[in-house]
Amino acid sequence: MPLLSVLIFFPVLGGLSLLFLERKAETVRLVALVVSLFELLFVLPIFFLFDKGTHQMQFREQYDWISALNINYALGIDGISVLFVLLTALITVLCVLVSWESIQEKAKEFYMALLVLEGAMVGVFCALDFFLFYVFWEAMLIPMFLIIGVWGGPNRLYATIKFFLYTLVGSLLMLVGIILLYLAAGRSFDILFLAGQAYPFKLQVLVFWLFFAAFAVKVPMWPVHTWLPDAHTEAPTAGSVILAGVLIKMGAYGFLRFSLPILPQATQAMLTPMLVLSVIAIVYGALVCLAQTDMKRLVAYSSVSHMGFVTLGLFALNQQGLEGSILQMINHGLVTGALFLAIGMVYDRTHTREIAAYGGLANIMPLFAGFFMVFTLAAVGLPGTNGFIGEWLILLGAFRAQPLYAVIAATGLILGAWYMLWLYQRIFFGGVNEGLRQLAPLNLREILTLAPLVLLIFWIGVYPDALLDFLRVSVGHLVEQVHGAGLAEAGRTALMAIP
Repeated sequence: MPLLSVLIFFPVLGGLSLLFLERKAETVRLVALVVSLFELLFVLPIFFLFDKGTHQMQFREQYDWISALNINYALGIDGISVLFVLLTALITVLCVLVSWESIQEKAKEFYMALLVLEGAMVGVFCALDFFLFYVFWEAMLIPMFLIIGVWGGPNRLYATIKFFLYTLVGSLLMLVGIILLYLAAGRSFDILFLAGQAYPFKLQVLVFWLFFAAFAVKVPMWPVHTWLPDAHTEAPTAGSVILAGVLIKMGAYGFLRFSLPILPQATQAMLTPMLVLSVIAIVYGALVCLAQTDMKRLVAYSSVSHMGFVTLGLFALNQQGLEGSILQMINHGLVTGALFLAIGMVYDRTHTREIAAYGGLANIMPLFAGFFMVFTLAAVGLPGTNGFIGEWLILLGAFRAQPLYAVIAATGLILGAWYMLWLYQRIFFGGVNEGLRQLAPLNLREILTLAPLVLLIFWIGVYPDALLDFLRVSVGHLVEQVHGAGLAEAGRTALMAIP
């Protein structure tokens, strides 16, 4: 059974099926919930049947597509991508639930866009043909553009156009890099084949920066991060959760899947600028958080800082750094997604995200305060939560690779605790704002939306091997690919120097 194709096209077909339903929001959102739940159920067998002892791609599918250009419909997942497929399915279910009451206008079109976006995101993580990957990569733009542009805030058009232009320019430059590799490898888009070829160093450097244009924007790395706070601030809650939970992970995933294994010598040569940009993002993002007055904007800038940790671990190019980087991507998707969910729930009641408008919320919504406290502590990396182990592995890997950058990055942890605890204190403690006394407590749907994230935060924090077991072999193979290529090149250079 072509399981990966089912995961890609089932939500797409489910979204398109909404076209044939009446426009009643109750019916549309119920169908969307059923489709997203079935998608999550379809992922679980893959998760449990996955062989953790091999780095080879599993559940592979390959069919001829455009034979004249040697383009194939090729899918497969390894220990890295399987986690992102599961994360995508989970986040989509939560996005459907959190939009249950907040999306009333054009609900049919909203859930269509959300489900089609889910299929495209899963396709990105499963594609083993570069052309197919690019199709899914670009396909994500359209539904995300609509989700922000149609259901976003008052400045949604500005945020949407900025998001679209940043992403489109980066994607076009990546396409140039893909074509260069295609020609250099003898007209092949096969990602695994491309990773096994040796390319001239100058070509690797050129393609590395062409790929950087697309992946750095998606992460987003400093200084091409400015679209993210605007997009988060104007997007509906589900849009912010999808952005934080999945979409911005695709930039780091691109580095993992393409830049490191296909361009290993260029990757090693560009370590210093990549580590510098990562450290700047960590410190800059954290400092800017301290100046924010809007809850969503604060959490958006915190994503810039946290994703700086991700790229720091990624370009440490060792087992601990890469494992921590991937684990932190999953953790960030869960924790920051949870924060946006919680902010969306209180915004639906107050219609303001200004921090100054709150105060004493713990006295009015104690259960909500408890949930938010868990998410806050996970965001600052408290031991026992999922945020701790990812940051610990990243810093361990960074210390082994470049101690100076690790020391500077560690200051981001202090700043992170500062702005997150400051946010919590301003919202939940102190005198009760009189305008908040009539707020309704969390309902059952909202509790069921947040509860799975609390369980995952503690489960991963207490037993991180549940996810790390998937990563070890695949990450080990990736490290060998990068460093093996460097050693091979050094050997060839030494031989050529012998008279």
